[in-house]
Amino acid sequence: MTDSSAYRTEHDALGSLTVPREAYYGIHTARAKENFAAGGRPANRKLMHAIARVKQAAAKVNGRNHALPQQKVQAILAACKEILDGSLDAHLIVDAYQGGAGTSSNMNVNEVIANRAIELLGGSKGDYSIVHPIDDVNLHQSTNDVYPTALRIAVIPLLRQLAEELASLQEAFQVKEHEYADLLRLGRTQLMDALPILAGQSFGAYAKAAARDRWRLYKAEERLREINIGGTAVGTGMNAPLTYIYTIADELRELTGLGLCRSDFPMDGTQNMDVFVEVSGLLKAAAVNLLKISNDFRLLSSGPAGGIGEYILPAVQAGSSIMPGKVNPVIAEMLGSVAMRVIADDTAVTLAAASGQLELNAFTPVLAEALLESLELLLHGIPLFRKRCLSGLKLDEPRCREHVDRSGVLAAATITYLGYDNAAALAKAAAASGRSLEQLLVEGGWMTEKQIQEVLHPLEVTKPGIPGRSGQSGAEHGRRLIPE
Repeated sequence: MTDSSAYRTEHDALGSLTVPREAYYGIHTARAKENFAAGGRPANRKLMHAIARVKQAAAKVNGRNHALPQQKVQAILAACKEILDGSLDAHLIVDAYQGGAGTSSNMNVNEVIANRAIELLGGSKGDYSIVHPIDDVNLHQSTNDVYPTALRIAVIPLLRQLAEELASLQEAFQVKEHEYADLLRLGRTQLMDALPILAGQSFGAYAKAAARDRWRLYKAEERLREINIGGTAVGTGMNAPLTYIYTIADELRELTGLGLCRSDFPMDGTQNMDVFVEVSGLLKAAAVNLLKISNDFRLLSSGPAGGIGEYILPAVQAGSSIMPGKVNPVIAEMLGSVAMRVIADDTAVTLAAASGQLELNAFTPVLAEALLESLELLLHGIPLFRKRCLSGLKLDEPRCREHVDRSGVLAAATITYLGYDNAAALAKAAAASGRSLEQLLVEGGWMTEKQIQEVLHPLEVTKPGIPGRSGQSGAEHGRRLIPE
């Protein structure tokens, strides 16, 4: 038997519903809880807090404009502060996957603010004659201008943080670039032996990719600063006074410090979600780079005895319950998993944005969830990879040298001097005999040891130009090292 004292009854246009007496949410949230129990997790906290930030700004503006009495304003502001502090998170319960273009999330915040404000004013939860979720907390607003504005407010700080994390990743790659600037390693194309490279050069290439990702995300913020708040339901601003419409963006800019500005055409920001697609696409680009890097690390550390084994990744945990001593590249795998999820989330963002119709997009909640998830995954995954894998990475220098020697790839450096066919024959002989190219060059009288040092020096075979003759063209020195 249900204890009636544990519940209160609330009413809406559809009828009545019981709500837990101690809940700060109300009937709209209670209905959404039943209707949208799909994802099994509430909407992203940062988004819900951003909605509360919009309510805070609206209360301030409505108070200054005498649309709300100061007693209500102060109670609403106090309740907003508690949401922003996280102390009311347990009552922000609407599922992440919801219909209604975000109305349920907006109403969840409205009701929590209203009921906490009621309590602060000495009333009982559910007595909306004191503070009303819509007439007071949602005054001069619509979900359709609150939700896209809040999403921008939630995304911009995460973008800034992610740009900084990418900067740190770039710097970590550059440290490795300098650390292994003189170590010759076997370069590979299509997984086959190709040309020698300096190990540091591959880290330099990773650093360049991270730098591009950082810059792209930094620039993307510009499009997010334009907000449609004040546009109300369809962007026309109906039911909001001009004194509110032309000051609410300024108030939000002051509260957030994000450089927000009022859209000169709010209908655009209400119905079009392409800005979020742009941001998600840039996150996908970063994820593609990270997935490639993850795969490189796994491949170069493979074995080690039965694989390439040139990279020595930090051992962070046991790799098997049945194979003693096995250690897996789990941090690189984690980064790859994060990247895969971000790429998948981009598809959800794309589909959601494309599925908007006429003056509104009903699928903004799934777009928001996917975009914020991608940002948070990258924000957590990148520093873990940097600290627990990249920073502690070492190269097995003897193994690197062995692979270069056994492969015969240095023969490419002798083409100018010996001709392609001779160089190819030497490379084949080196691979078949297991002897180094240097040995075969000396024994066959092709080059002296001094000439080999000049031509096959690591810095000569890993930079532009003809090895051993920096600053000269092939025509100037021909094949002077071919024995008479």
